[in-house]
Amino acid sequence: MSNRRGFGKLRSLPSGRYQASYVGPDLRRHNAPTTFQTKLDAEGWLRDEHRMIERDEWTAPTVRSQVKYRPGSTLEDFAPEWLEAHKRSDGQPLKARTREHYEKLLDGRILPHLGHLPMRSITEEQVSLWLDRELPQNTPVANAHAYALLGEILRAAARKDPMIKPPIVAGASKAKTKHKADPATLDELSVIIENMPERHRLAILLMAWCALRFGEVSELRRRDLVLSGDNPRIKVRRAVVLVGGQRMVTTPKSEAGDRDVTIPPHLLEPIRQHLDQFTESGPDALLFSGERGGHLALTSLNGKPARRRRIKGRMVNESASGFCKAREAAGRPDLHIHDLRHTGAVLAAQVGATLPELMERLGHSTPAAAMRYQHVARGRARAVADALSAMVTSGR
Repeated sequence: MSNRRGFGKLRSLPSGRYQASYVGPDLRRHNAPTTFQTKLDAEGWLRDEHRMIERDEWTAPTVRSQVKYRPGSTLEDFAPEWLEAHKRSDGQPLKARTREHYEKLLDGRILPHLGHLPMRSITEEQVSLWLDRELPQNTPVANAHAYALLGEILRAAARKDPMIKPPIVAGASKAKTKHKADPATLDELSVIIENMPERHRLAILLMAWCALRFGEVSELRRRDLVLSGDNPRIKVRRAVVLVGGQRMVTTPKSEAGDRDVTIPPHLLEPIRQHLDQFTESGPDALLFSGERGGHLALTSLNGKPARRRRIKGRMVNESASGFCKAREAAGRPDLHIHDLRHTGAVLAAQVGATLPELMERLGHSTPAAAMRYQHVARGRARAVADALSAMVTSGR
């Protein structure tokens, strides 16, 4: 007897135990590595799998089952083996940037406090105390990431050892950040562009109107632009990331990040002008290069805020530069350069982009991230209401 659910499928076996399965992001059906004594346990396994998919942290259960586990292992015994065997949802090894991030969380936040504990003995109370007393309270995002990583490791171990009970601390995976991205208006964006150094204006335009990440913009080359034909577009195939303080060219964050982004027509002329003035010839020439060649650095694009400091015994007022100067001119000192991608997503939502269209444009593999742009578009609710009334009046 089988029981279909919103996510996954449960099957009652003749033995009285339950088998759980689901169709993963790879469009293949995956079975739990073991059967479950109760229906509640089987449902819990499906919830954990669904949560990993939503967070873009999923790997096939068969891949995860390859991690060795010894009863009574401590967290510091098991975590390195788990990290070594862990794969992305597409079955490929972790990105270098992701692996570095996990290593920093383990070495800096998790293992120094919890590593010596046998995983069977880690309780909700211990995890709560770790979150409240051991971790710095001024880094809520990093703390939430550490908690999520701890949970993923313990769940992997629990699939091999039913005596391990991964603790759940309500709200620990959701960080309340101080900065809330408020998209720039068209007028603000116009002022920002006008006040940027001329050679960097196009980078701002592409992040705002095409919702590109800075790392994607930094690696763009002439051959990535298709400016002729009916569908002018940017072929996003690579990105630059910082790993160990060194810039590394890699593929996009997920398979969905490998995409073509249609260029709004009003950007075609600025693109051509930039290519003529600031980009070298040849298909591999970078659109944006650093002061000494190579990739454009985020610090160069961002510039510095205005400040007053002492130089050779006297106080000197230093003017703002780069994006810091431009956002001040627009009256938006709160705007971060990464918020430009947020602005581009909201602009697309304002003109009626559907959820699948937003996911494709942004390079998101799951709906969760793109969803928020559909409901944060300022003024969109009024436009929808007006459009509904217009349907009534036009029908009379």
